Amino acid sequence: MGGGEKLDLIIKKGSVVLKDEVRVLDIGIKAGRIVQLGESLAADSAETTADADGLTVMAGMIDVHVHLNEPGLGDWEGFESGSAALAAGGCTTYIDMPLNGIPPTVTVPAMQLKLDAAKNRSHVDYALWGGLVPGKLHELEPLHEAGVVGYKAFMSSPGDPSEDAFREADDYTLLEGMKIIASLGKVLALHAESEPIVAKLGGAMRAEGRLTAADYAASRPIIAELEAINRALFYAEQTGCALHFVHISSGAGVKAIAAARVRGMDVTVETCPHYLTLTAADLGRKGAVAKCSPPLRDEPEREKLWTAIAAGDIDMVSSDHSPCPAPMKEADNFFDSWGGIAGAQSSVELVVGEGHVKRGIPLPLLSRLLSGAPAGRFGLDAAKGEIRIGADADLVLIDLNKRYILETEQLYQRHKHSPYIGETMHCKITATYLGGKQVYREGQGVSDCKRGRWVR
Repeated sequence: MGGGEKLDLIIKKGSVVLKDEVRVLDIGIKAGRIVQLGESLAADSAETTADADGLTVMAGMIDVHVHLNEPGLGDWEGFESGSAALAAGGCTTYIDMPLNGIPPTVTVPAMQLKLDAAKNRSHVDYALWGGLVPGKLHELEPLHEAGVVGYKAFMSSPGDPSEDAFREADDYTLLEGMKIIASLGKVLALHAESEPIVAKLGGAMRAEGRLTAADYAASRPIIAELEAINRALFYAEQTGCALHFVHISSGAGVKAIAAARVRGMDVTVETCPHYLTLTAADLGRKGAVAKCSPPLRDEPEREKLWTAIAAGDIDMVSSDHSPCPAPMKEADNFFDSWGGIAGAQSSVELVVGEGHVKRGIPLPLLSRLLSGAPAGRFGLDAAKGEIRIGADADLVLIDLNKRYILETEQLYQRHKHSPYIGETMHCKITATYLGGKQVYREGQGVSDCKRGRWVR
């Protein structure tokens, strides 16, 4: 900065979560970047200041697992409503999944339709996944050249029977796809559940008229997750493909992936806030609003995930925000209701509230889960993922001393259902900044300006 040139903004006196420590600092911002960090930056050196005294300042969340469903299914969730929920939840960058759009993002023309739908309509920054599906291996390299961050594949059926829907990858597609993805230097994200196991068990449950929430959970056991994880790891060892396992729900699943990493494999693992804060008992109590796959597990499994987080064996936490219109949650039996949790707005508050406020896990570790590791894994770390000089001023301000009960009218997503409604949040987001510009403030809501841009 030249002499006499003012900063755009100073955020003053916040407890700033850095890579390895928390310090009370002022953050000086110019042209969207963090340019100064100091204990007492002069207020008159900036055009404006924001008081963060008594608040915690973290890098904005990078949510690598979000379904915003455009083009084609904007009535489920669109870029405007979904990104507003993310902004209010302290997320400043998200990566949109390739399924649940019409068409799915498995070709470059489909990707362009999604980019057209997102342009000038997102409140925060975004990147895109491509898809690995049968019959489209030849599309992987063009998608790479077009700028996807990686590829998503299902090892069990995504559940949409329509002709052009996203399909699970058979073993041939998985193996050959991994060879191509390895050659491109990209990452393959996997929904790891064994289709032969879950299809057989689910069919048997239906045939016997066992259609409750508990029956659904029993039809997708941990062994189905483990089988798929180990099969994928075997293929990756043969091909050298980098893997990222999404929404892992079990301690055994995390252990299998951590052991592969010890063997030298390039593999990361995410879990989700719902596995860290809800259990199978909540599935029975709350109903289909808490239905997802893999399903919620019991309390001991939830504790195993927190133990793995504290040990550093889980790389990141993502929302897997998978919304739908409310009537799709109201089927005659539990198997037929839509499986997907709408939780984009609550991830940061749940992880920081449960992880730090209640359990005392250090904030730098939680910041790595929410921001640092996602940025590093998916090539966004040149500008994002932590609070440092030169990084984008993507920030979230949190009041660790403010508890509240989440109510329906506080949600920004299109359809106002969430398994977290009625739950106590043990901290409160007070503001979110994208590139130094306020995109959300408690009491004011989400800004009308849609500043989000595509991050290749």
